[in-house]
Amino acid sequence: MGPPLTPFTTCLDRFLHYLAAERQLSANTIAAYHADVTFFHNHLASAGIDSPEQVTTVDLRSYLHAAHQAGHSTRSNARRLSAIRRFFHYLLSQGLVLRDPTAGVDLPKIKQSLPKSLNPGEVDCLLAATGRTDPLSLRNAAMLHLLYATGLRVSELVRLPVAGVNLPAGYLRVLGKGDKERLIPFGDLASERISEYLAFSRPLLLKGHACPFLFVTSRGTAMTRLRFWQIIQEVCLRQGIHKQVSPHTLRHSFATHLVENGADLRTVQMMLGHADIATTQIYTHVDGSRLKAAHKKFHPRG
Repeated sequence: MGPPLTPFTTCLDRFLHYLAAERQLSANTIAAYHADVTFFHNHLASAGIDSPEQVTTVDLRSYLHAAHQAGHSTRSNARRLSAIRRFFHYLLSQGLVLRDPTAGVDLPKIKQSLPKSLNPGEVDCLLAATGRTDPLSLRNAAMLHLLYATGLRVSELVRLPVAGVNLPAGYLRVLGKGDKERLIPFGDLASERISEYLAFSRPLLLKGHACPFLFVTSRGTAMTRLRFWQIIQEVCLRQGIHKQVSPHTLRHSFATHLVENGADLRTVQMMLGHADIATTQIYTHVDGSRLKAAHKKFHPRG
């Protein structure tokens, strides 16, 4: 009889500790890895498999097939396979398994979809809803204007420290994915909304409490991603905007409108905080009408 098999939960705990302590990934990223690998473990447990050492390529393909049959999207399955692959690469490096069942299993091909965005008129309509002067409306106006002006990720917006905003210079200092810092400029309208919020709203919402983050709730605590998503839904309903709008929609709108108006792709990449320009290049496919007009104008046989 060989040595006892290492339980799946023990291996997962070690993997998550490695991601946090050595790779220094964010809590959200680690939670995503936890969820994806746990989803795989639950499938294996139903087949009586409770150790990564028992997992074969056949088990992995069976899992992917079952997930597809259950209606899970190709994108979700690709993400989960990527997480599982990283999990086994770690176990292999630590000698906790002798083989990698993900070797030779290709990621599902994802159909490239264009990002959903608002047109300039819809953005104007959304931002026009924030004309009231009560503390919550001033805060909401500042958040919406700043999000569209900078293209921040929602996690970056709700965790933006007060010290990260330079109003006189008109730029933000943001700590993004992988703790990479970047500077993002913003215009006069966003600056005015933030100034109003800081002067007339934030002190009332704090109620004497201290909070390092710029945007706070009515309880004086840091804004959450869920609550800001709810705020956008409420504003869209009030303004008669029937599209599905999320904080990410405004980020896409920011990038799309920059590219449509001739912004350099490298500049957009820097402001969005994309590690790879290939991620930013999707915005070159958004404005087909502009590309067609440019072809007609400049090509000899356009």
